[in-house]
Amino acid sequence: MNKEQLDKVFAELAQQLSGDLYYSNDSLHRTVLMAYATDASVYQEHPLGVALPKNKQDISLLIKASQQHNIPLIPRTAGTSLAGQVVGQGLVVDVSRYMNKLLEVNVAEKWVRVEPGVERDVLNELLLPHKLFFGPETSTSNRAMIGGMIGNNSCGLHSMVWGATRDNLISVNAVLTNGEETVFGTLQADQFARKRAQTNFEGHIYQSIHNILSDESNRQAIHDGYPAKAVRRRNTGYALDALADTQPYGGEQPFNLAHLIAGSEGTLAFITEAKLKLLDLPPQVNGLVCVHCSTLRESLLVNLVAVKHPVTASELVDDVIMNFTKDHPEHQQNRFFIEGDPAAVLMVEFMCNSEAELAAQTGAFISEIKSAGLGYAYPLLRGPEITKAWNLRKSGLGLLRNIKGDAQPVNLIEDCAVAPEHLPDYIQDIQETLSNLNLKASYYAHAGAGELHVEPIINLKSDEGKIVFRTLLAKTAAIVKKYKGSLSGEHGDGRLRGEFIGFMLGEKCYELCKQVKLIWDPARLMNPGKIVDTPPMDTSFRFKKLPKGPGVKTHFDFSEQGGILSLAEKCSGSGDCRKTHFAGGTMCPSYMATRFEKDTTRARANVLRQFLSAENSSQAFDHEEIQHAMDLCLSCKGCKAECPSSVDVSKLKAEYLQQYYDIHGTPLKARMIGEFPALNKLASIAPGLYNFAFGNKAISRLFKGMMNMADERDVPAMHAFTLRSWYKKFRRQQHSHHLTSKVYFFCDEFTNYNDVTIGMRCIELLTALGYEVIIPEHIESGRTHLSKGMVKRAKSIAAKNISLLSSIIDDPYPLIGTEPSAILTFRDEYIDLLTGEEKAKAIRLSKKVMLFEEFMAAEMDLDNIPKDRFHSEPRQLVIHGHCHQKALSSVNFVQKVLSWPANYEATVINSGCCGMAGSFGFDKDHYETSMKIGELVLFPTVRSQAPEVIVAAPGTSCRHQIKDGTGREALHPAEVLFEALVSKDPSDYARKGSFASMGE
Repeated sequence: MNKEQLDKVFAELAQQLSGDLYYSNDSLHRTVLMAYATDASVYQEHPLGVALPKNKQDISLLIKASQQHNIPLIPRTAGTSLAGQVVGQGLVVDVSRYMNKLLEVNVAEKWVRVEPGVERDVLNELLLPHKLFFGPETSTSNRAMIGGMIGNNSCGLHSMVWGATRDNLISVNAVLTNGEETVFGTLQADQFARKRAQTNFEGHIYQSIHNILSDESNRQAIHDGYPAKAVRRRNTGYALDALADTQPYGGEQPFNLAHLIAGSEGTLAFITEAKLKLLDLPPQVNGLVCVHCSTLRESLLVNLVAVKHPVTASELVDDVIMNFTKDHPEHQQNRFFIEGDPAAVLMVEFMCNSEAELAAQTGAFISEIKSAGLGYAYPLLRGPEITKAWNLRKSGLGLLRNIKGDAQPVNLIEDCAVAPEHLPDYIQDIQETLSNLNLKASYYAHAGAGELHVEPIINLKSDEGKIVFRTLLAKTAAIVKKYKGSLSGEHGDGRLRGEFIGFMLGEKCYELCKQVKLIWDPARLMNPGKIVDTPPMDTSFRFKKLPKGPGVKTHFDFSEQGGILSLAEKCSGSGDCRKTHFAGGTMCPSYMATRFEKDTTRARANVLRQFLSAENSSQAFDHEEIQHAMDLCLSCKGCKAECPSSVDVSKLKAEYLQQYYDIHGTPLKARMIGEFPALNKLASIAPGLYNFAFGNKAISRLFKGMMNMADERDVPAMHAFTLRSWYKKFRRQQHSHHLTSKVYFFCDEFTNYNDVTIGMRCIELLTALGYEVIIPEHIESGRTHLSKGMVKRAKSIAAKNISLLSSIIDDPYPLIGTEPSAILTFRDEYIDLLTGEEKAKAIRLSKKVMLFEEFMAAEMDLDNIPKDRFHSEPRQLVIHGHCHQKALSSVNFVQKVLSWPANYEATVINSGCCGMAGSFGFDKDHYETSMKIGELVLFPTVRSQAPEVIVAAPGTSCRHQIKDGTGREALHPAEVLFEALVSKDPSDYARKGSFASMGE
């Protein structure tokens, strides 16, 4: 069909579906198609359309349309496939947005029924009250969905004890390629016979598979060609070896075609429901022995010892990954246990029923490896420490994306598995092969299961790199076959390794796999080109050479990342941004609310990348598709910290907007919000008149209309006076002889005009504690300009502030601020906005910039703020941290200072972004999404608090959002501590030392 005919088919189909269908030439539809053109693999292919079905009836309609009009279907859930399973020129069918429910739990029989779009970790969160859980645990478990786990037969780091997905799969409900719905589950001999006798398509499938497996020569070929049984992780080709070992053919296990569907990558049928086996919660007495080794081989020898002990996991991390955690904002805290400079660390986990049992097991293990002369450090981690260490291990793929340059780690031989006893020799062979090809690689992951993720570093933008890409896989396949291993352990064949199945299993077994495909999918429309009959593995790469030309001149300095395109390319597609609010963290708030791939961090990076790699000029930004992708980005900066590749989409969005404005002009709405400080300065002349005007419905409605502001929002009120004017009077009244230290205060544009009381309380608090507070000469922070993409204006503001504040750079006293979004511009955007000497000064100044809470926590640690300065009346507090604070600092500082007064008990709400995000939540078009984000965690938690509980929030936007969403007034931490003071008079306080003196 041509495009016009296809659009007509899709238009008719869209009318019948309960869900959504994107296919047309509309810019929003094109954006969606671009977002689904990639996964976590090296491939990129634009789909014909994207369907988001709501139920199995929609699935049936899609399959019938596929068969009738010869349209390939590409099933997809999270889309973190590493072998290109979910890219292709067909209709992508993503069940993750709507088909994500837990349907039934049977506690007595320990099983659960779920739709395919439910995430593994969310499922286990829902199962927690029943003290049951689903075992397979991939490193992507906070966004990996059951449908995808079945498609890949996912295993995870505890597969040694909990098995693969296939081992925990009882049955699947599926729609066949002829539209029939059926259930594939365990069958006894008589049931199997009745299934084969059916005259429908299901009966045809059963009889045809039986015909293959009842042939003794076929079973012998399967036995000879498939990986050795000692290889637990085996996902090469279709799982005929699993069926050949069932009861009808002399095996012990009953026949179950669901076990063939597991690992079939959506190429046989479409899963609409799964019944899963559940396990009792594991023992809670856990320990993680982190064996530090001087060589990679030494760590693999330690692993041979580990697998003889009752361990639950044995995972490896090499020095390449560990080095990338050193300066990573999220993971540098997770490397706390690393001693010295190991070449590899083997993390060996023990789960026990008692402390005595744990001590005995870990002691025996450590004693044996010490006796063998293996390792040099053996820290035993407990409790939350284990979670941090596992988070470091799980971040491997994303962290590797921090390598600079066009040569990047590639998914190619990362999924090969052998029996654990062969692993040291196998890896040695791989290292020799890599050396002969002049390649470097990282090694990590599932040593205990015989599967190390080997990530070679190859430049796929070069012709030479593409040749090496194929050559390395061919050579590796021969090595894997030498050890009778599996070319794919759990990531699948996809379109990456499918070409080599014939070599790995033998041509007869490959022909059997092709027969399986034709039995289930005669028209070859279910995810074609995956596993069998794949296109060449070295085609359709997503990375391209940059077009020739002068290149795009950016307003931000992207040189540290190798340019703006390189920053966008750092997105590995690992999908960390697809985690839900159950997982905690901030990234990505809009996706958490919409559950739509278009609204993920990776979609934004990938849509921008696709244009930048096609056009090497400012015209690359002149596309509505980028606007659609960026529209719901809140610039929360969660991605800067939580994306393992540190793809800062907030920075990319601001750059895109300025580039777009350069071509089309800056819209009035953006200018009015960006210049809000200037408008506030004007309004401060007559604040009463301003507040009266915006309290008037008619005037307020007119203003809101000009700014496209939601009617439900109130325009922030002006204070009766500015903080600067109050400070001048306060300063004259200070008794400086009682002030024994000094601190500079950044009077930001929000605190000066709107949140004046907070600034007053902060200054009064610090003064009462013996600090002389000085507001140096400076202008606004530029935050409002950055939020609306007015980067050139923000750059001039940054330069002006650095010039004005340059005189205090070498002072020992810090520059502190109460509004995180404003003061943290000095640590973040200013450095990337400026160049040369200005940049050098900005970097120096950034090192003395502190949030109010950071400063207070540091002084408390120095014993400069005794607890007895505050009263001891009991107080309960809950804290919502500001997004920028979470990304560039830590909410732990807030918790520390608000827990400082005796009997103050402060807990942090496990919320991500509040949903306001500066002007985002005020926008009429974003109001609904803003409130949805608030309703995920923040609003329900605040509403559940007793009236006497204090709600604390450092951010001005957060406090507004809490008030609008719950009716509760949230206080700034400075207000809380000021009210807790026993005395407001600094003469009552004899200081022991000071933060400043420590600097001197």
